[in-house]
Order: sequence, then C-alpha cells, then structure tokens
Amino acid sequence: MSKPDFMYVIYISTTPQKLWDALIDPEMTKLFWGRHRNVSDWQEGSKWEHQDYDNTETVDIVGQVLESKPPERLVITWADPKEADDESKRSKVTFEIDEFFDAIRLTVTHEDLEPGSDMEQGITQGWPAILSSLKSLLETDEPLAMTTRRWDG
Repeated sequence: MSKPDFMYVIYISTTPQKLWDALIDPEMTKLFWGRHRNVSDWQEGSKWEHQDYDNTETVDIVGQVLESKPPERLVITWADPKEADDESKRSKVTFEIDEFFDAIRLTVTHEDLEPGSDMEQGITQGWPAILSSLKSLLETDEPLAMTTRRWDG
C-alpha cells in the first residue's frame, strides 16, 4: 500500500525572503503555529525540532534538514520524537516558495504519511489552518487567533 501525500498551495502578498523568515524564525512561528518554535541552524544535514514555545523541553516533532535553499526551497523530515528512529514512521515536508504574478506561491507537500494514522489526521487538519494563519500574519501583521495558543489533543 502506498503512503498518502498531502499538498497545500497558498498565495501570499509578501516577498520570498519574508515568507522564508516566517517559516524558520521562532518568534514568528509561535504566532501562527500553535505557540511552537522551529529550532535549527537550517543547514542541510542539521536536525530541527518543533518545540513548545513556553516549555522547550516539550518537543512535538523532530527531523532533519534535507535541503535548504533560501528563500526558495526547504525540505525536512518529520516524525514524532518517540518514533524518529523508525524510518517507516518518518515523513517528509517540502516548502517551495516562488513568485506567481504579483504574489508569492507557497506549496507545502507532506509525503509518506502513514495511512489512517493520528499523524495523517493531524496533518490534513493542521496544515490548512497553520498556513492560513501564516498568510494572515504576513499580509495584516495579525495571525488567526486560534493559532496563537497551543493545540492540545
């Protein structure tokens, strides 16, 4: 059985560099990503963590930076910390940033999800909300209120 993929495309009135910075800057991610910070040096081969902003010992997602080409493309692996050593439980996320007419197109592709898993359900519900809030933040300086607090459950 092949593993499902999830793709989301959104158009944002911003610049490629501002969008790139928003994806990796912990002070920005806490606003649109459920009070989480993404921590890494963002160099290829480096590890990254999706940490609770208020308690950095709480890490919800871990992975490795596979590709980093600012401000155009970022590819990371994605896994629950308890399952990170199991290659079959890892998925891959690609962020592609490019200009499209007078906007910036962000394409997020999340590959190799385990069919029917909690991770797959979380991804398909989470990405649209997170990316909509990112768009709102970059265009209006205000994220969606629901993404400024930690999501539990």
